[in-house]
Amino acid sequence: MASQTSQKTNKKVWLLFAIIVGLVIILIALRFTGITKKSTTDNPLRSAEQTEKKSALTVTVVEPVLQNWKQSFTANGNVAAWQEVVIGSELSGQRLTRVNVNVGDQVKRGQVLAEINSDTIRADLAAAKASYAEAQAVLADAAANLKRVQQLKNTGAISVQESAQYQTSQATAQARLDAAKAQIESNELRLTQTRVVSPDNGVISARSATVGSLAQTGQELFRLIRDHRLEWRAEVTTTDLHKLKQGMTAEIISPDPTQPKIKGKVRMIAPVVDPQTRYGIVYVDLPPTQAVRMGMFVKGEFDLGEKSALTLPQSALLLRDGFAYIFTVDRNSRVTQKKVTIGRRYGNRVEILDLPANVKVVSSGTGFLSDGDLVSIAKEIPDTPLSQKLVTQQER
Repeated sequence: MASQTSQKTNKKVWLLFAIIVGLVIILIALRFTGITKKSTTDNPLRSAEQTEKKSALTVTVVEPVLQNWKQSFTANGNVAAWQEVVIGSELSGQRLTRVNVNVGDQVKRGQVLAEINSDTIRADLAAAKASYAEAQAVLADAAANLKRVQQLKNTGAISVQESAQYQTSQATAQARLDAAKAQIESNELRLTQTRVVSPDNGVISARSATVGSLAQTGQELFRLIRDHRLEWRAEVTTTDLHKLKQGMTAEIISPDPTQPKIKGKVRMIAPVVDPQTRYGIVYVDLPPTQAVRMGMFVKGEFDLGEKSALTLPQSALLLRDGFAYIFTVDRNSRVTQKKVTIGRRYGNRVEILDLPANVKVVSSGTGFLSDGDLVSIAKEIPDTPLSQKLVTQQER
């Protein structure tokens, strides 16, 4: 009995000891859990930052680069002759007997382009010369008679009235001689007009003269481009017209892609603007070339010189809803979405018109960012201007 009682007592002691140990373990576990919760509760920002840092996007940033860019704008217009001369006939009723040139021929000043039948005019000239010789003889006879009368006038044998008649006869003979001389000169002039000549150097742009046709006064026979000189008549809007000045250069693009650009100079800017189209005409002199021809409608580019531009790479722009945006990065590595105005483009770079020069801009991956995002900045890459890159490539 005593041993059984002792065994029961030992079991109770061990059971009590196990219960106490279990309670101690539970208390320790509860205390550790409370400390963890407290630390988490005391530092909510740290926990949030750790969570955000884990989800941050790694980006590269660049700074705007100030570059000197060429300024230009394009326009369209017709290629026309600097001056186109209309060559016609000054005679009427005579037939063309010969045509010496055709369209595209280059001619010189005084070169005979066509010939008109001169037989009738030569006959008239011969008749005028005969009349002149007759008038000379009549005048000589009248002058001799007047001289004799003047000698007899002092003797009283000739009356004053008869003397006046001889003077009138001499004056009439002189007038007939002058008329005959004028007739000769007129026929000689008509004879020279039977040869249609070029008034200047140039190239024939049109021909309507045909052998056997009857020439009429003022009838157009040929058209001539003076000095083979063409000009580009660019149509420029009123907003761009004030940018141009006399002497500026322009490059005209030929419709033939194999031909190089043609360089010309602004000769004159029209003083008026078309009230219907609101375009002003700018006249650009072109050098002799086969790349463009009269009547072509071509595009050209005016060179306005260089102007500084604050530029960013094209990849830094986010185009959304018709507007352009960039993401700037602050000291806390947070991005801010900013709307910008873009200007000129050159290669893969874009001019930004309303951006300070000392900001850091996300260079790529803007489509994955939102305003206020926290980012991780990778090693910054130097943003080499495009002009320096081109030089470096050429040196290599």
